[in-house]
Amino acid sequence: MSDRVTVTIADGIADVRFNRADKRNALDNAQFVAIAKAGERLKNEPGVRAVVLSGEGASFCAGLDFSIFGSFAGGPSDKVEIGVLSESGITHLGQQVCWVWQEVPVPVIAAVHGHALGGGAQIALGADIRISTADAKWSIREVHWGLIPDMTGTFTLSRLVGNDVARELTYTARMFDGAEAKQLGLVTRLADDPYTAAHALAAEIAGRSPDAVRGAKALFSRMYEQQAAEQFAAERSTIHGLIGSPNQIEAINSNLENRPANFAD
Repeated sequence: MSDRVTVTIADGIADVRFNRADKRNALDNAQFVAIAKAGERLKNEPGVRAVVLSGEGASFCAGLDFSIFGSFAGGPSDKVEIGVLSESGITHLGQQVCWVWQEVPVPVIAAVHGHALGGGAQIALGADIRISTADAKWSIREVHWGLIPDMTGTFTLSRLVGNDVARELTYTARMFDGAEAKQLGLVTRLADDPYTAAHALAAEIAGRSPDAVRGAKALFSRMYEQQAAEQFAAERSTIHGLIGSPNQIEAINSNLENRPANFAD
């Protein structure tokens, strides 16, 4: 397994750690690949009964690495690996790092601290259960950069909160803390130490009949997946039209230059 993401398995629990602490586990191409590979491994790993997903260092995941933005300036490119469709044809790599946790046949618990921004928030939303610190910083951040949440976020977000809440969080790209995320329904529970709490919950789940737990997840996932492919394709189509457009480039430049944006109607 890549050192970008570590996987250790003990007592039926797979501990998956994003291991790019110096970048707050931000997502560049190599990180996308490493996360997807970790999820693919766990689809068929024997003896696993629950998964804990977390980040090393100060944050769970701070979203896209700024290095990705350089590839946006010229528009969509075959060199941007996150746009390559997965074997299933339902997701591209950027979506698969979130959706793969639904395809893992056992419960996945995200332990969130520090930051869960943009793509980081969408990865957390792809888990079955989310445990967060009350002061963790969350944001559906994409509109801030002239983009849309295209990593399955429009699908998962709209199934966790009311339609109006999903829209408000997306349209404003505002920051909110873990306590509000719990109130809104994005977070399952709060904990001072989400990692320890997630492992305790995983141990409780691992002590149940693995057949029953897997069967229950399969049934929940069956309902969850029925409209997924169509929505994911729509996300890809929309983001393709935004990447490298004048207003999207202006969103990036104005934020990096700390000035008001001058968008064209």
